[in-house]
Amino acid sequence: MTEPGGWGGRRVLVTGAGGFVGSHLTERLVELGASVRAFVEYDSLGSHGWLDGLPAAAEVEVVAGDVRDADSVRDAALGIDVVFHLAALIAIPYSYAAPHAYVETNVVGTLNVLRAARERGVELVVHTSTSEVYGSARYVPIDEAHPLQAQSPYAASKIGADKLAEAFHLSYGLPVATLRPFNTYGPRQSARAVIPTILTQLLAGGPVAVGNLSPTRDFTHVADTVDAFVRIGASDVAVGRVVNAGTGTEISIRELIERAEAAAGRRGAVEQDAARVRPLGSEVERLCADATLARELLGWEPRVSLDEGLADTARWLGENLDRYRPAAYAV
Repeated sequence: MTEPGGWGGRRVLVTGAGGFVGSHLTERLVELGASVRAFVEYDSLGSHGWLDGLPAAAEVEVVAGDVRDADSVRDAALGIDVVFHLAALIAIPYSYAAPHAYVETNVVGTLNVLRAARERGVELVVHTSTSEVYGSARYVPIDEAHPLQAQSPYAASKIGADKLAEAFHLSYGLPVATLRPFNTYGPRQSARAVIPTILTQLLAGGPVAVGNLSPTRDFTHVADTVDAFVRIGASDVAVGRVVNAGTGTEISIRELIERAEAAAGRRGAVEQDAARVRPLGSEVERLCADATLARELLGWEPRVSLDEGLADTARWLGENLDRYRPAAYAV
């Protein structure tokens, strides 16, 4: 079993490092002694996303660019041992309005990362997938052999990216391991996601406007997802493989609201907002992970319970509510 150690002196590139999961992963890699280069989306205001203000950022080499630009990605990969590729457009509702942007960022961007890694002789690429590529579960728990079903343009773009990662391994021998997280949540997550959407509305004292209440999801705290990233990047045991990271427990959005109310210490009237309902035929009804392979290959187990994670997220959101617009995002 792989332990999340041995990072001292290793040269690591994290794409999407200014984002939700990317910033947490960057922090953890710094703690473990890695030499981290953070690739963040260029911003004319000079913002580095969630890295701004984090103590760990002082020990990180920050490079601004765009994964859609092959030259900037190739430059960022110079001298790197391990690439963690997290940069992506991820808001599912927006993918219906701007599918071309998702192909450019998620598919072409991934192609640029894979080509750069091959050219620069990178030892390992950890590619980030998503449970959304499975679509509504045909069986549960969902293992890595489950068919892929693109029920949104976002899911289609991620399937394309996953298959490119697979192709670069099989065609060129590039060492690629794909991690497929299930519904990561926690501090710093955008309010476009369901848990911060619910919690920010509760903390703001308003009703809770959501989409469909019946779908189920497998929620994994960001600390556990980061642990999976660190473990899969620590050796070559998962090269050429796809590995799920999820708890194996599903919960409906209806029940999630009740658990979130307990975490926030507030109750709110639940309202179904038609604008938050996915188009007909595109809703993913069930997601529940089989993470047996993660346990066997990586020694990974989720450690943070849903109630603990919701309480942690509610505390953080309560301290940072001014950063959010609770009613402005779709679930």
